[in-house]
Amino acid sequence: MTNLTFANAHQLAQMIREREVSSVEVLDAYLAQIAKHNSRLNAICTLDEGHARSRAKLADEALARGENWGALHGVPITIKDIFETEGLRTTAGYIPLKDYVPQQDATAVARLRAAGAVIVGKTNMAELAGDYQSTNSLFPRVNNPWNIEYTPGGSSGGSAAAVASGFSALDLGNDFAGSVRQPAHFCGVYGLKPTDRRISTAGTIPEVPVMPICLRQMMTVGCFARSLEDIRLCFSLIAGADIRRPDVPPIPLDTPSGKSWQNLKIAWIDQWTEVPVSRETKTAMNAIANKLAQTGAQIERWLPQNFDISYIINLYSRMAAYVNNYAQPKDRYNIRRSLELIFRTATQGDKQLRKLGDFSRFLPELLNPSLRGYFEALTERDRVTVQMDQALEPWDVWLVPVAATTAFTHRPAWSAVEIDGKLYPHGIANGAYTMPFNLSGHPAIVIPIGQTHNGLPMGMQIVGKRWREMEMLAIAQKIDNIIGGFKNPSSYELARNQE
Repeated sequence: MTNLTFANAHQLAQMIREREVSSVEVLDAYLAQIAKHNSRLNAICTLDEGHARSRAKLADEALARGENWGALHGVPITIKDIFETEGLRTTAGYIPLKDYVPQQDATAVARLRAAGAVIVGKTNMAELAGDYQSTNSLFPRVNNPWNIEYTPGGSSGGSAAAVASGFSALDLGNDFAGSVRQPAHFCGVYGLKPTDRRISTAGTIPEVPVMPICLRQMMTVGCFARSLEDIRLCFSLIAGADIRRPDVPPIPLDTPSGKSWQNLKIAWIDQWTEVPVSRETKTAMNAIANKLAQTGAQIERWLPQNFDISYIINLYSRMAAYVNNYAQPKDRYNIRRSLELIFRTATQGDKQLRKLGDFSRFLPELLNPSLRGYFEALTERDRVTVQMDQALEPWDVWLVPVAATTAFTHRPAWSAVEIDGKLYPHGIANGAYTMPFNLSGHPAIVIPIGQTHNGLPMGMQIVGKRWREMEMLAIAQKIDNIIGGFKNPSSYELARNQE
């Protein structure tokens, strides 16, 4: 019989519809998996077993009457704890929100519920989504299911760990500088960052009056899954205009071009010039390029002309700080403390890499921002978007590393990361390959591509054209079919073999 906890969401939905298995049976399998392993991983911070059981039972009863709620009828999923969930505690890992119970769902959550999903619980995360690890003062840190001494990434580490571990069929995350893509890479699952403003951010914590204006910049809602088909399904359900967010345009989903494999033009790069990746990452990217070329792909090593990662990182950092300052009241979320921590730790590491991460000259302005500075940064961001649009025009997709390294051992927030004997500032090691596409607004999907010598998973970004996610995902599926796919964490394989 199919292992229900590692079956894909679309498979489970079909099995439930065809009465091969009940929603209650699938939920029971997930709850058993959570009970067995979550105490070591801390991926789920709030379990909603009672409501989930009631919803699963109703789903089965509805099917018996001939009713079908939608594409996820009866399928158990989890939700990152940054999204409001009606009647279910939502904390964003932040102590002042420890008892916050929203009165309505975030838009993306509501759309998944409307499609029939059963919400099992909320997944753990970095406090206020503010780190590339997943620690906070409310719940125990999240551990990587491949090796609990390593981080699952952040800020959506609980989401990626839950999906990788068979706790959930799908999870909803958000991505401001790689918060979906880096954890997907660290945990060996698929993670989508759509085009900027493709999906409504309504109901994302912290929800304060000016956030709709400020967080339209660079923040995207995305998803995690164990297959690209599930990513496509989830994306198609949550994308689209929202009455709660007038800045989300009513642009329909694109239709894949149907180009043959041999007619696709694929660009790739193994590292930015100024930000070297680990030897294993570079070797893996080169091996994939060679493998795709052997299958007849038109693939070429490429970097946009005048691509300046130092400028991009600096502009992104200014934008992010402006957004945080204007979107979040300083007295409530203590932005000064967070900014000072990030800027202080950015000066740790190798001298050359420190230059990329040293934003100290911006600190006085960012702690006391001016509207003129913010508007100038917005104008510069538009210029970057146009330049990236033009650069990507000849290509169907661009293959890029996700980060300078794979998962690293747990450490204090924003501490430097050692890669092949060189010390990298935390933000550079984790965000230098993801934040450019938050800045430009382009979509990217992370797919698993293998493991390192010590058994940790590795992913790769596939970057597409803006508003062309379905084309990007169709090409990603062709690539995924060639290079592999999701594999269960080895620790779980060993545990099952011992039973």
